[in-house]
Amino acid sequence: MNTFTDRLHDRDTPFHAQHLINGRWQGEADLAFHSYAPAQNSALPWYFPEAGSAELTELTASAAAAFSQYRHSSRAQRAAFLRQIALEIEALGAVLIDTVMAETALPQARVEGERGRTCAQLRLFAALLNEPADIVYQSVQPQRVPLPGPELRLDVVPLGPVLVFAASNFPLAFSVAGGDTASALAAGCPVIVKAHNAHPATSALVAQAIDRARRDCDLPPGVFQLVFAQQHAFAEQLLQHPVVKAVAFTGSQQLGLHFQRLIQQRAVPVPFYGELGSQNPLCLLPDQLAQHGDSFATALAQSVLLGNGQFCTRPGLVFVPELAETPALLQTLAASFNATTAGTLLTPKIAESYRHGCALLAKLDGVTLLATGRAEVAEAGCQVLPRLFVTDASLWADLPQLQQEIFGPATVLIRYRSLAELYTVIPTLHGQLTATVYGTEQDLQTHAALLQQLPDLAGRLIRNQMPTGVEVCAAMQHGGPFPASTDLRFTAVGTAAYQRFVRPLCWQNFGA
Repeated sequence: MNTFTDRLHDRDTPFHAQHLINGRWQGEADLAFHSYAPAQNSALPWYFPEAGSAELTELTASAAAAFSQYRHSSRAQRAAFLRQIALEIEALGAVLIDTVMAETALPQARVEGERGRTCAQLRLFAALLNEPADIVYQSVQPQRVPLPGPELRLDVVPLGPVLVFAASNFPLAFSVAGGDTASALAAGCPVIVKAHNAHPATSALVAQAIDRARRDCDLPPGVFQLVFAQQHAFAEQLLQHPVVKAVAFTGSQQLGLHFQRLIQQRAVPVPFYGELGSQNPLCLLPDQLAQHGDSFATALAQSVLLGNGQFCTRPGLVFVPELAETPALLQTLAASFNATTAGTLLTPKIAESYRHGCALLAKLDGVTLLATGRAEVAEAGCQVLPRLFVTDASLWADLPQLQQEIFGPATVLIRYRSLAELYTVIPTLHGQLTATVYGTEQDLQTHAALLQQLPDLAGRLIRNQMPTGVEVCAAMQHGGPFPASTDLRFTAVGTAAYQRFVRPLCWQNFGA
């Protein structure tokens, strides 16, 4: 396994990966389970094993054993571990970039940027651990009446082994060494990652980097483990195993809710932190349109089409006022979409779901397909065309399908003729990661009621900036009311993300 980075340079050379369990690479590759090249719509000769009962038994026992030690590691030890992981990921060099590009069709600049974000996240949590622990202390109060006050110390302790389901659309930053793994390791929890089937070779590379860092830091082998499994049955058994004390998931609402139901059926349910989808509604206000319509159109098109629309913060519902300037805005946006060509999505399944969702929208009474990309090649496999739809807010109540997320380069413009129409629609929206307002100071004063509605809708409110971009810092909130996330009290991005994997513990009369 130590030489597979060299073999991955040659896409024509068969490569057989293995699970990382209890510090050992193990498992025989299944020739039916292989990597896929979405740009070419063809299989890659990289093969992976399918986890089963034997792997389940060993990895859960290893995670439990590791927790008994890792939970007592110092903040400095965990910080050193996270920093070393970042160094090892960077040391993978070009082979990591090439492998991600082969498995995802993402451009080099995007992949290099995501690698930078991934390493920055790891170092951010390391910096957090280098700060003093946030402990609340109350000294003994022997003279208090009518009863003496005890000495109290409020601290946090790690939950236990965490199961992380890697995301498809961020193969580094939300995957094997992404924010879920980094925050769980920072909290003192061992991590089991179920690799995403869309980028298994990328997952194997990053797992190798983490395991090297673990060895360098002399940590127990079960602190980090990686398994491959195409079948949902293994994942279901794993998330119901009593050793697993929390689950982090980024994916479809259908699968996420299925997993949540299984967790609730456990003898002892555990936290399930799921990010299940968001349409990120955007409200363009009248004065902003009149003054900055052209720049808004450019920014919106860029945001929707960025990464072929495969961002969880892509604006999928855009409310625009019906004004004299509106036809010009729609014409500019349509021209931008019509000028694009087919883009490559991450997997055939995602592409098929996108095409199906767009086809359903186009058939709805009152919804018009305003623009689509140039069909220079057939829309097949992972290749899709961007689409721009338009409808009217007066039809909103009759079009519940608009609240179904379409993952990919599509968005729906919703024209509102009055403030009353806008104020009626906004409270009916499902929970969101973000909600955006484009407005001048005059707009914000006129639409003060809108700003009172939006905080109940999303985890992040944005003014005059597109939502496609998440700042990784202590001030970020990446989560929101259901279905944006299954627990709106927590964030999946930023230093506060570690709070998902700890619980409060009060020590009474144990001393400072």
